[in-house]
Amino acid sequence: MAGAEVAGSSTGGAEAPQPEAPAAAAPSAPCGFLVLDKPAGLTSHGCVSRVRRAYGLKRVGHGGTLDPAVTGVLPIAVGAATRLLPYLDGAKAYRGVVQLGLTTSTDDLAGEELERRAVPALTAAELEGALAPFRGAIQQRPPQVSAVHVDGVRAYARARRGEALELAERQVTIEHLELLAWDPATGQLELAVACSAGTYIRSLARDLGAALGCGGCLASLRRTAALGFGLELAVPLERLELSPPPALLDPLVVLAHLPRHRLEEADLAGWRCGRSQVACGELVGCLVEGDPVVVVGPDGNLAGMARALAEGRLQPRLVLNASG
Repeated sequence: MAGAEVAGSSTGGAEAPQPEAPAAAAPSAPCGFLVLDKPAGLTSHGCVSRVRRAYGLKRVGHGGTLDPAVTGVLPIAVGAATRLLPYLDGAKAYRGVVQLGLTTSTDDLAGEELERRAVPALTAAELEGALAPFRGAIQQRPPQVSAVHVDGVRAYARARRGEALELAERQVTIEHLELLAWDPATGQLELAVACSAGTYIRSLARDLGAALGCGGCLASLRRTAALGFGLELAVPLERLELSPPPALLDPLVVLAHLPRHRLEEADLAGWRCGRSQVACGELVGCLVEGDPVVVVGPDGNLAGMARALAEGRLQPRLVLNASG
């Protein structure tokens, strides 16, 4: 991953994190990641509230909003790990069912029905042909009912006030799009999708239906991967009710895809004061300016994050257990 970018949620916002002043974090405070298998009917914020109660912490955040009806992978950062979310891979993967012949106000079954049309007799080969233009980098218009900001207000809030919105298209990337099943009797097809942050599967369902001439919307959706976490790591929400709550994933394991610099004992005080460091020998010549680097202390524990500068220097971006 080039540079340190915010892993976008369904809003699709991706911004480079700004330099922040070193902030202290209690060494004993929980710090790590939890992957929830979000059930239908609960908001992502509601899941965060459950995690706060389970761990007795206020400092909890999620990595990528899921609509209430959507299930599956919801990464949760606990404690100081909330500051590490920008360094995770923003790509996501889904399995979803598209209902052809129906368009709605929200581009899924939760919305108001706008139009019904007959679904043409389609072969799997014809569906494959219709899917082809949606692979790769494409222009996509978000749903009117979405978390996209419009003049500082979420699109869904303006839509609920009765405003008719024409959201601007933006580029997203659909890296993998596979037809898993097709049922001509119901007009439903199942898809596997791997895509960039900011991609709306509801928009994909709507646009596929338009391309086929009959309209379409999303019938159901399950996220199978997000921010580098898959369903195999996900725990059910009910697990939070048990004591102790689930063990958190070690941030150093989660950040294993990034280069790592280990501080010498003599460098630790300077790091905690926010001073730049000279990259260790194995990193010199391997880093590109702007690359994020994981910094560990002499004891092997996470000490923070740095940004690669020219001439092999590292600029602190996040300092744990800071001094001064």
